[in-house]
Amino acid sequence: MTIVSTIIILAILILVHEIGHFWVARRIGIPVYEFSLGFGKKLYSTRKDGVEYSLRLVPLGGFVRMAGEEQGDMNDPQGFNNRKPWEKMAVSFSGPFMNFVLGVIVFIYIFTFIGLGFPSDEPVVGEVIKGKPAYTAGLQSNDRVLSMNGQEINSWDEFVSNIQAYPAGTSLATVVERDGARQTITMISVLDQSSGNPIVGVYPQLNFVRQGIIESIRLGFVQTYQMTMALLGGLGMLFTGAASSSDLAGPVGITSMVGEAARSGMVYLLSFAAFLSINLGVINLLPIPALDGSKIVFALIEMVRRKPMDPEKEGFIHWLGFMFLILLIIFATYNDIVRLIKG
Repeated sequence: MTIVSTIIILAILILVHEIGHFWVARRIGIPVYEFSLGFGKKLYSTRKDGVEYSLRLVPLGGFVRMAGEEQGDMNDPQGFNNRKPWEKMAVSFSGPFMNFVLGVIVFIYIFTFIGLGFPSDEPVVGEVIKGKPAYTAGLQSNDRVLSMNGQEINSWDEFVSNIQAYPAGTSLATVVERDGARQTITMISVLDQSSGNPIVGVYPQLNFVRQGIIESIRLGFVQTYQMTMALLGGLGMLFTGAASSSDLAGPVGITSMVGEAARSGMVYLLSFAAFLSINLGVINLLPIPALDGSKIVFALIEMVRRKPMDPEKEGFIHWLGFMFLILLIIFATYNDIVRLIKG
């Protein structure tokens, strides 16, 4: 089910992305030959208004095949390559833009129909962070903490205060209630470098309060903006060396994260889908050959030079970019497999 969920989410994100390219290209008047979801062998196709709509074997991708983008098709006066620079930029930008729009819509839906999450003060575990002391000791979501080292716990604040009352490295005998039965779990706290406080790696449960439509729209844009800035900040850290390239995740890692989000609940799955959509928009706007961002850069160069770049040279640059992206995916997949082996 995790793999199926991942395929469905990625297919929706790609479909929305390609709809952006398709709609703007058609509005401008660029002939579109094919709108495809997926790569490889055709599983199904139909034709309408001169456009072939196809579903292909490998669902991890998609494309809009339009005039003026292929060898032997460069002379069409209505083709992409013969369009004005601003038209090329509009077509290229429309795909990533639709991914940002989808992110906003998903967040609006979450805030309107599920709600905004507020931490509960009940001493009930909401999420256990993988690899932290609580996870290692066997603490689970929905466990109710009754006492710690003999001290009764009646609220989440008391739970946190008791952890921080002892220095990091202290053994914490914690009595919890799980499925109506009591059991004792012993955790050893660790020092959190960012806060300087001892932690065990848990979050409280969240109480979700539905928001009005106006507030949900505002929060949807704010959340999308904040997530975009966070992604750009992460990319900046990656390029400057402040973050490790081993943190890159590929298809296997994304599938694993989708599974974890699905197990945590619908709100987490939808939020992660919105994150992936925004991530797809950000990545595609990078000025890397073969991505939409590079096409925007080439259009800007054409605007300055007042003449387009040689199609063969531009095609070769895009081919190099495509090879780079393939190698990047292979490297990220290697990271995923290493993480799986190490647990």
